Amino acid sequence: MMSKTSHTAHPAPRRKLWGGRFCAATNAAVEHFTESLSFDQRLAPYDLRGSCAHAAMLARIGILSKQEAASIIAGLQQIARDIAAGTVVFDPASEDIHMAIETLLTQRLGAVAKKLHTGRSRNDQVALDERLYLRDVLAQMRGQIGTLQAGLLACATQHADVVMPGFTHLQFAMPVLVAHHLLAYVEMLERDWQRLGEQQARVNVLPLGAAALAGSGFALDRAFVARQLGFAGVARNSMDAVADRDFLVEFLAGAALIAMHLSRLAEDLILWVSQPFGFITLPDEFCTGSSLMPQKKNPDVLELVRGKTGRVYGNLVALLTTLKALPMTYNRDMQEDKQPVFDSADTVSACLAIMASLLPRVRFCRERLAQVVQDDFLCATDWAEQLVRRGVPFRDAHEAVGRAVALAEQRGCGLGALPLAALQAICPHFDCAILRITTAPASVAAKRSLGSTQPAKVARELRRWHRVLAARITT
Repeated sequence: MMSKTSHTAHPAPRRKLWGGRFCAATNAAVEHFTESLSFDQRLAPYDLRGSCAHAAMLARIGILSKQEAASIIAGLQQIARDIAAGTVVFDPASEDIHMAIETLLTQRLGAVAKKLHTGRSRNDQVALDERLYLRDVLAQMRGQIGTLQAGLLACATQHADVVMPGFTHLQFAMPVLVAHHLLAYVEMLERDWQRLGEQQARVNVLPLGAAALAGSGFALDRAFVARQLGFAGVARNSMDAVADRDFLVEFLAGAALIAMHLSRLAEDLILWVSQPFGFITLPDEFCTGSSLMPQKKNPDVLELVRGKTGRVYGNLVALLTTLKALPMTYNRDMQEDKQPVFDSADTVSACLAIMASLLPRVRFCRERLAQVVQDDFLCATDWAEQLVRRGVPFRDAHEAVGRAVALAEQRGCGLGALPLAALQAICPHFDCAILRITTAPASVAAKRSLGSTQPAKVARELRRWHRVLAARITT
């Protein structure tokens, strides 16, 4: 059954559209094993667009009459409307979306529809559909990245004056502004945004006209089709045009990087919301409870963002493995390229969306953070730098402050509680001015380098990012 509309349903033909040289119908098990319609039908809008452009081109070069082209294009557009309305049920015997649409068009229009496939193969047809699909995915995903950056920026701006411990090796290291930490993820996502933009240029090349692999005996107007479909150029080598899946691998690699960045952000938030840290609170709507323990409030959303990263990595490896030993040009193995791409696109898009919804609602616990950063060992590097300013070589300054830390630990006190005489016994260059740098705000204020966590520099970065993201929205 082909359609839920008033169009008459027809039984599946005994032979395929490609079955002229075959004497027997396809084995049912083979038909089930080789079909891709169950998952590639999401390419239908792109297949229809490509077919409309191809029909217009065939009329342009005299293969179709203007009336035939108009009839075919109108039929394709009606199929597009029917699919959008959910009234089309494709016959699985059609194998894939390309044959399903052609079969349906033929049932509706008759013999004229059989002319549409002139000058093309499913080999260049699927490459076209995938490029059209990926163009939309890249544009959508870049927009989602911008939305998440805006969420991070809103959270950073709201907590611009809050100081937290920065970590190396998951150990307290130096004080940093919360805003500085969050802007690090804005920078990561900016690289993702740029990468996807660079991919857009390489995706935006028309493969149609390569036919099966060697090109066509007809003088196809490929430049016309490229203009109709908004491509910047045409593939220069017909064999590469149908064999190339680099653009899909590149997307999967970019998706894997996005997933990794989201996973790292999720891990930070998971740590910060845990009781040993207590740095943040999450809204109830983004958490779940335990089926046994009534008190639990679990960051399951963040854990799933972290967990889904593995499948995105797996999709990249899966496609690379599929492609690694394929001879030129098209091989049926390449049918396996779609599900990894669809899955990564869906998974990363969902993760971007949920994180963008969550981030503006994260609240940092100011009192808890103020308590945590009272540990003045966090200022040890600042002390070493102050000794350098007094002429002490850095390695000697590092040694002196390390000995001061050890002494404070022995006495069970902070660095600032050590008597000046005890410090000068370690290094005579210690003075009262150095002892004043014993708070987290003093530490961040002492930073001078470009890109540091100094409040004035972070404030400038916040303003810059507001301008950058606002400009993207307006353009």
